[in-house]
Amino acid sequence: MTCPICRNGELANSAADQTLSHEGTTLVVKSVPAEVCDNCGEAFFSADVTQRLLDLARAAAADGVVVDVRTYVAA
Repeated sequence: MTCPICRNGELANSAADQTLSHEGTTLVVKSVPAEVCDNCGEAFFSADVTQRLLDLARAAAADGVVVDVRTYVAA
């Protein structure tokens, strides 16, 4: 599939790091499954992966985490 951002690259199954902020918490999640453009590097996450990332950010905020770095683990 052609990248909808740069319109020059192709998307391929890969992994990307994602940073999320929620209620004063910053969470960096490494090795998240994604479709990544081979030209511009833009990462696209599935709905299930996006929901998992949001759940992780909310849980970290509820636990009082300020900054954390984690490796993605599927639910």
